[in-house]
This record gives sequence, structure tokens and C-alpha cells, in this order.
Amino acid sequence: MDQELYNFRKSYEKGALDKTSVDPNPLQQFRTWFHQVQEAGGIEEVNAMTVTTLSLDGYPKGRVVLLKKYNEHGFYFYTNYHSEKGQAILANSKVSLAFFWPTLERQVLIKGNASKTTRVDTENYWDSRPLGSRLGAIVSDQSKEIPNREVLEDRLKKLESTFSENDTVPCPDHWGGILVAPVEIEFWQGRPNRLHDRILYRLQDDGDWDIVRLSP
Repeated sequence: MDQELYNFRKSYEKGALDKTSVDPNPLQQFRTWFHQVQEAGGIEEVNAMTVTTLSLDGYPKGRVVLLKKYNEHGFYFYTNYHSEKGQAILANSKVSLAFFWPTLERQVLIKGNASKTTRVDTENYWDSRPLGSRLGAIVSDQSKEIPNREVLEDRLKKLESTFSENDTVPCPDHWGGILVAPVEIEFWQGRPNRLHDRILYRLQDDGDWDIVRLSP
């Protein structure tokens, strides 16, 4: 099967990015872009990002997850530590994150080191989740092979008969937060003729950020 996609082309003309105008702190620059994309609309989940890890079999693997928090320390998401993703992170903390926001023709690419968040952070987020999401996390042995979907649905029915909306549902020890502390953050703005703007922040040993422009 051979299908050429040569004619899938567009001209990027919705913005520009200059080294002299970006915030000196990439987390603040991320905040600015995030809110601009959110206000522009057209994207159902602005916080969707691709997390890429080096799997235990040596292959890189990316999957889309939802960013749940960001601050001066980095970017947070939550997962089952026993999952393929969780095991890969525990074995090799070097990961990458990627956001693609086509409505404003922007990407953000992040390289960083991942680590577990505190149990307090995990439980605070766990308690904020809807009951169904908490029960679903308990039901699923994430990444493990199962014979059929009915296995999951049966487990969920049993839990639903045990817990109600106002009950305290304990957070499993193997489930929790991941913080990605960035060492590089690249902001990409589409431009005409494929001469895109790429501004890269690199974390220095003294904690400051070096800012450079990359050729597209």
C-alpha cells in the first residue's frame, strides 16, 4: 500500500516569535502561551501533551497524557507507577514533553528529569478527581494484558457497590504524581516558507536560563 501525502501543505502565518520579546523565564513564557491558546479556543484539551520515555525494551515511546499542574518547579501529571510509562520513568528519569497547538501554529518541546511527587501532592490531586476516575484508576492494572473489556467492567461494578460519591476512596500506593523538571524548553512558532521561529531556553548550572534562536 502506497499513499503519497505530498499535497498536505499549509502556510503558517498566525504569529511570530523573537528572542528580544520572550520572557526571561520559560515557565512564564509557557504560561503566556498556554493562556493565549486557551483564549483563542478551538482546542478541546489545551493541556494535552505527548510524554516520551525510553521503554525498558530500549525503544522510545510517546503517548498523550494531560498536564494537571505547572509551576516554577516544572510540569505535573499523574499515573500508575506500575504501568509501562511509570516503570520506564523509574528506570530512566530523562523524558520529553511536547505540546502542539495548531490553532495558533505553535509547539512547545520540553526535555527534563522526571521524579515522583510527594504523597501529599498525590493525595490532594486524587481527592479532587471525580469518583468514577478514582475507581477507574483502582480497577485498571495499567498496561497489563487482559482477556476482554468485561473484566474491567465487572471490577468497576463491584467497586461502585462499595463506594458512593461522598465516601473516602483510598489512593493506591502505586498511583501518583510525576514532576518533570525542565532542563530545556523550546518554543516553536510556525512562519511562512518553513522559516519557523525557534527559541530555546537552556538551564545553566547557576539556575539561570540561556536563550538562543535555532535555525528551522
